[in-house]
Amino acid sequence: MSIKLCTLGRKFHAHLRDKRNNVVSLLKSYTIKTEPIVHTFEQDEVRKQIETTREGKQLFEYLEKHHNFKLEDLDTLYDYAKFQYECGNYSGAAEYLYFHRVLVQSDDKRAMDSLWGKLASEILMQDWDTAWEDLHRLQESIDTNTVASPLQLLQQRTWLIHWSLFVFFNHAKGRDEIIDLFLYQPPYLNTIQTMCPWVLRYLTTAVITNKRRRQVLKDLVRVIQQESYTYRDPVTEFLECLYVHFDFDKAQEKLRECEVVLSNDFFLIACLDDFIENARLFIFETFCRIHQCIQHRHARRQTEHVGG
Repeated sequence: MSIKLCTLGRKFHAHLRDKRNNVVSLLKSYTIKTEPIVHTFEQDEVRKQIETTREGKQLFEYLEKHHNFKLEDLDTLYDYAKFQYECGNYSGAAEYLYFHRVLVQSDDKRAMDSLWGKLASEILMQDWDTAWEDLHRLQESIDTNTVASPLQLLQQRTWLIHWSLFVFFNHAKGRDEIIDLFLYQPPYLNTIQTMCPWVLRYLTTAVITNKRRRQVLKDLVRVIQQESYTYRDPVTEFLECLYVHFDFDKAQEKLRECEVVLSNDFFLIACLDDFIENARLFIFETFCRIHQCIQHRHARRQTEHVGG
């Protein structure tokens, strides 16, 4: 048995050694290919041109004319960025994908892949401000795409919705943005309703922990009711109990379940304290509002009775 284990161990180490040698060989090959390209981008005049030129085609023509830049250099840049990403060098991948993004044409087959790769790199580095910009750039690219089929756009928006959770729950403006995107932009709300109704948990949490909640609660509750036959969880049911059924005991029960749900959710655990505090305030405000209405009606009836 021990001989077999030793043999397996030697084979495994040999496999890792061969794999490492292949990676090192690829790195050397890519470095040789990309060194002149990187050197070009490091020049001050080129950097200024990148900052001032809005059109990728115009920038490409400038590099082609003054620095002998070729179309295959763009593919090399993308391949090297992908290699850096797979090696875990996300800062290098983000840098090379940035150069690729500013040069590539929107109809290029790798244009969208470049945007996704850049966003993934920024998320993995936890550079939330840059990831925020990349997310909006990617959304704009999806929304203005006139070539992709409706099914492809639906798939792209589904991915964007899920990837955006990393940004929205780590960026200072995230809880505002998630409401604007998920609730008030029809293509994304339709995508949630069609492909991923479980995202309503994150939208509901954002609304409950957001200062703008009173303006959007009615719209959110309507969506939750529409989708209740396909998706329910303690977070969405809490709002239903409180604002549809006015069942305060059930709402308190759901709130206790929400605490467990948020404690075990990767994105929402950081919102737990805010959520519980605001949810209790919801219950208190709704209870007071209902009883105030009842008292006003009772007082009006007594006045009408005395007057009659």
